[in-house]
Amino acid sequence: MSKVILSGSTGFIGKHLNKYLEGNGCSTYAISREELSASEVPFDGFFSSEQHADADAVVHLVGAAHRSFTDSEANFINLELTKKVLDRAIELGIPRFIFLSSVNIYSESDDIISLDTPIELSALPNTMKSKLSAEAYIKNAAIEHEIEVVIIRSPLVYGEGVQANFATLMRLVGKGIPLPFGAINQNRRSLVSVYNLIDLLNVCIEHPKAKNQTFFVSDDRDLSTSAMVAMMAEVQGKTNWSFFVPVFCLKLLGKLLGKQDVIERLTGSLQVDITHTKNTLDWQPPYSPEHGFRLAAKK
Repeated sequence: MSKVILSGSTGFIGKHLNKYLEGNGCSTYAISREELSASEVPFDGFFSSEQHADADAVVHLVGAAHRSFTDSEANFINLELTKKVLDRAIELGIPRFIFLSSVNIYSESDDIISLDTPIELSALPNTMKSKLSAEAYIKNAAIEHEIEVVIIRSPLVYGEGVQANFATLMRLVGKGIPLPFGAINQNRRSLVSVYNLIDLLNVCIEHPKAKNQTFFVSDDRDLSTSAMVAMMAEVQGKTNWSFFVPVFCLKLLGKLLGKQDVIERLTGSLQVDITHTKNTLDWQPPYSPEHGFRLAAKK
């Protein structure tokens, strides 16, 4: 039975992972981002107690991905808190550190992204630049200290309790509101249900071949925007009222409204190749997108 320190336990992914690990006999110590941030406030936990030195791994889920974070907030959450948790894990001699990163460190592309794909730093928001800085710090720690590290670059995660744009789109489809996405059928985006992500995280806690590796994760079935909307309608038992507006019209409207980044995400492609993940860990995503969409639609 594994013993895991889970940072970011009150977030969307953290709640699901904590429930899964405890339900499968794993001993967990959960710590929230708020607790990690309260560096001036002592509390009886990971940083003040030696009782966690026998943990098998730290799974670090704390992160800032949205553009709503200021530069200083993104740097503090993505980099400084990661340093804080990793340094403490090294101090306690915990053998493995698992870090959840993001595929959004890559730009939109019609080509499928692999680990060899160059990263365009100049095009990245500071939320993603600080993610990359955290990755670099982690990789350096693996070289300098006796700790095994695992980095998982994840696309958009969805499932029961998801918020933000995915939840908004699901609600709009559920209300039968016509949406102008019928023509966005040539793009492809990788997604991952929280259930597939948790399955991979669980594998990475103990798998010997995960040591010092970077992995992509997805449902292994990439979808166009129109296909996403159609699936959202199907799992809710609703009619898909998507209508056709040429993509160039949507892009023009986005430019006029100053929403180019939103339209780019709706119309662009961002696919990742998870062959390395599947082959190295002998892993397959166990759940279909329909499974995750159906649970994400739960009220």
